[in-house]
Amino acid sequence: MAENLFDLTGKVALVTGGNSGIGFGFARGLARAGADVVIWGRREDRNAEAADALRAWGGRVFADQVDVGDEAAIVAGVERAIERMGRLDTVVANAGLASQAPFAQMDAATYHGLLNVNLHGAVFVLREAARHMISRAGAGDRGGSLILCGSGSIFQGVPTMAHYGIAKGALNSLSKALAAELGPYGIRSNVIAPGFIHTEMTLADPELGAAITRAVEAKTPLGRAGKPEDLEGAVIYLASDLSRYHTGDTLVIDGGKMSAN
Repeated sequence: MAENLFDLTGKVALVTGGNSGIGFGFARGLARAGADVVIWGRREDRNAEAADALRAWGGRVFADQVDVGDEAAIVAGVERAIERMGRLDTVVANAGLASQAPFAQMDAATYHGLLNVNLHGAVFVLREAARHMISRAGAGDRGGSLILCGSGSIFQGVPTMAHYGIAKGALNSLSKALAAELGPYGIRSNVIAPGFIHTEMTLADPELGAAITRAVEAKTPLGRAGKPEDLEGAVIYLASDLSRYHTGDTLVIDGGKMSAN
């Protein structure tokens, strides 16, 4: 009889920014594999809609309105998640925003506003997750998976998005530090770096989104832009016990674009 090696039944995963786009793709993949899922988002209506969709796979779902730009809200949100679900086995630091500004004209508000969410928010989410997982390890329940959402801007410069690249590059470095520091507790840390993915955010400007899509299609061996569901396999693997010896890595999911350029 065949065995499902990627079964996440009994595991609990938290996905920040999990009510839409890439975050919902992560949450959907985890739910499809049997995990109970906590999603965070700032919009209560989008949280409710996403939660209803995730419940179709039969697991427990808890949607919470949390702003990852607020450290106190993060601390309280993790406490609520653990109280509601009992534990956290996987935490996906995904929430983020995107903006464009020529570097020479970038003001402090634009720079700090993006880093407060994309970098500092992820740091505090992962810190709270690590505290919980270290505490569990002390009680004999070792393990846990921290997953950080990166991007191709870790490796390649993107004009007018230096601040975005700064945040993603820092997260890549953070993940390696966490892998080294938390490994003795059985806690793993890895980055998923998507290529250009069609989401509500990346296609907010239809003309720009179409132009980027054409450029990506021309340079990508698989010949298309990505979709959130293309990331499901990576997040399921990293949340599963099959990745128990895999930490400190960055998985690039971009249809082969980086390998060909």
